[in-house]
Amino acid sequence: MALSEALERLDEEAICSICLEYMSEPVSVDCGHNFCRSCIGKHCQEKGLWNDTPFSCPQCRAPCRRSSLRPNRQLANIVESIRQLGLRGSVGTATETGAGTLLCPLHNERLKLFCEVDEQPICVVCRESQQHRSHTVYPIEEAAQGYKEKVKRKRETIVCEFGKLHQLLADEEKLLLQKLEEEETQILVMISENLARVTEQKCSLVELILEIKEKMQQPVEVLLKDRRCILNRCEMMKFQAPKPVSVNLKEDYSIPERCMGMRHMLRKFKVDVTLDPETANLELILSEDRKSVRRGSRKLFLLLFDSPKRFNCAPVVLGLQAFFSGRSYWEVQVGDKPEWGLGLCKEAAGRRGNIVFSPQNGYWVLRLQNGGYEALTCPVSCLTLRVRPRCIGIFLDYEAGEISFYNVSDRSHLYTFTDKFSGKLRPFFYLGSLMGGKNAEPLVISWMRDTQGTSCVVL
Repeated sequence: MALSEALERLDEEAICSICLEYMSEPVSVDCGHNFCRSCIGKHCQEKGLWNDTPFSCPQCRAPCRRSSLRPNRQLANIVESIRQLGLRGSVGTATETGAGTLLCPLHNERLKLFCEVDEQPICVVCRESQQHRSHTVYPIEEAAQGYKEKVKRKRETIVCEFGKLHQLLADEEKLLLQKLEEEETQILVMISENLARVTEQKCSLVELILEIKEKMQQPVEVLLKDRRCILNRCEMMKFQAPKPVSVNLKEDYSIPERCMGMRHMLRKFKVDVTLDPETANLELILSEDRKSVRRGSRKLFLLLFDSPKRFNCAPVVLGLQAFFSGRSYWEVQVGDKPEWGLGLCKEAAGRRGNIVFSPQNGYWVLRLQNGGYEALTCPVSCLTLRVRPRCIGIFLDYEAGEISFYNVSDRSHLYTFTDKFSGKLRPFFYLGSLMGGKNAEPLVISWMRDTQGTSCVVL
């Protein structure tokens, strides 16, 4: 045990605390810590430090200078020896250790392989066992590299998406400030014009007052002679009040909802959903483009096309697409229909006979019936809506186990189902009863283009 601990400490001393790999061309800094030459150089560049500008040691934060970096050749030799011995990852493999961080708990062997099916590291003995014999297995370094690349791609996607959001906000800020500046200029021009008119009237009045004072000093005969002219000028010089200038802004300069609204975010995951005629109840009529469906009358000859895939009692049709991972969003126009249901269901959910639509039976449905909106949970969850929706947005986050519904009309959240999904999920469309022709209006799927980051198949 003491030997294992000593080897482990020795292995740790050979690791660069920046890249967490064996040191390459190790150099010592003023405080005594050691790093890869390239790592400490990159660290200084990222901090914007050049030449001999002091920097903080990444490990202890002590002040250091680049000019004081000293190659540690003795440490380089030790690191190379450790590398050749292969201590990293095998520390603790001695019999007396029992089990180390990378030892198989069943066979006490190094975990050199990775099982893709079970998503766990295994040893060479495990690979030959009945449990893993038929599974796809990779060297653990290769599997780790694959996962690193996936994480890298995810990070790039996130950075790209947020870059678009930042650009959108910057454009909106520029546009709003420009509009605000234009309106400010208009108000200032109106105020300046009013001020000029008032100043002009003031000058005319001052001149008239001075002239009247002079006339008052003249003999009475002269004053009476010019009285009518003076009185007429006084009448004409009545003060004309300027038009008031409102300080209230004409426009609302609050942040637009499309910058912070949920719909703008959700539409990044939009998918183009179409209807599957093979699942449609025989009383339903689908459009040629498979984007809308309405109630019709049963025709006897259509019974020849009945199949187990079809809903034989409920007025339901499924989407052609099936989702098994990722995030997906689509919108359905419900218009003024007095009865409808939307959501998702399991591919394997029952379709024959009278069905209870509930998560327990593989259905996650939001419904309007008898004038009330409800989420078909068990028991049913009644919803209170501020605005009657004419278009419903449906968002599936498969890994998070969430199906959310939104009122596109007022951009409000309606309800979210939370569950643990397995297998394929398909869009669900319930037309409701015909109600003597009052519910004849169709359900219409809004046109959207496919997006990346969604895993679905067309059945």
